[in-house]
Amino acid sequence: MNAERDARDGGAAPAAPVADAGDRTDSVTGEVTEGVTKERDLGSRAPGFIKASRALHLSWQVGVFVVGLAVVVAGIIMLPLPGPGWLVIFGGMAIWATEFVWAQLVLRWTRRKVTEAAQRALDPKVRRRNIILTSVGLVIIAVLVGIYVWKFGITMPWKIHE
Repeated sequence: MNAERDARDGGAAPAAPVADAGDRTDSVTGEVTEGVTKERDLGSRAPGFIKASRALHLSWQVGVFVVGLAVVVAGIIMLPLPGPGWLVIFGGMAIWATEFVWAQLVLRWTRRKVTEAAQRALDPKVRRRNIILTSVGLVIIAVLVGIYVWKFGITMPWKIHE
């Protein structure tokens, strides 16, 4: 009560509530502004008028699940076929994450792992190792192609009758 009076009088500002050590905040990483990450709460992102009605909210969840499932299935089909399979799968997961906490947690875990992998890939030792391994692999492939061309000439493998 004194903090409110002090705040009105231009004195000390009211203190923000401090979470106990046992409290857990479930949230997803959101925007990054000036190096500070803002976090979003987990849960449904449906509009308020949809959340107000239980039946409408349930039908909303079913619709989001069906659309997300269609996108994920399309991504799985694109994995062996030409197309951005993994990108479409993560798009379907993002659709699910608008409504379901489990999908939000999966996306948070995926985002963390991708960020860690990107940081590891930027390490000079890892980059040097990857460049060396790629170069060795390309040399081995070039030697194998050279041996094939020397032995069979420029002939497709399915047309060799020896």
